[in-house]
Amino acid sequence: MEDRLLQPAVADEVPWAESLTAYDNEHFRIYLRLIDACAGNASEEEMAQAILGIDSVREPARAQKAVRSHLARAHWLVIAGYKELFASQEA
Repeated sequence: MEDRLLQPAVADEVPWAESLTAYDNEHFRIYLRLIDACAGNASEEEMAQAILGIDSVREPARAQKAVRSHLARAHWLVIAGYKELFASQEA
């Protein structure tokens, strides 16, 4: 519970852009935790509750929307966005 208090607020949908955003920088840890949870075959409901702090029983549509949106952004980060991370390290 204490860990969740230290996390930034989670949007229902990730603000999308074709480059890294301030939201991405603030939520990078969440993206990594979601990727790890997927590798462990966690359900959307488990990810919503444990990682995003959304009760999927009380708010099933919101939980599903938020998990899928954040997973899509995490996927984009793995496929394309990582290039910007490394480019900033070279500068």
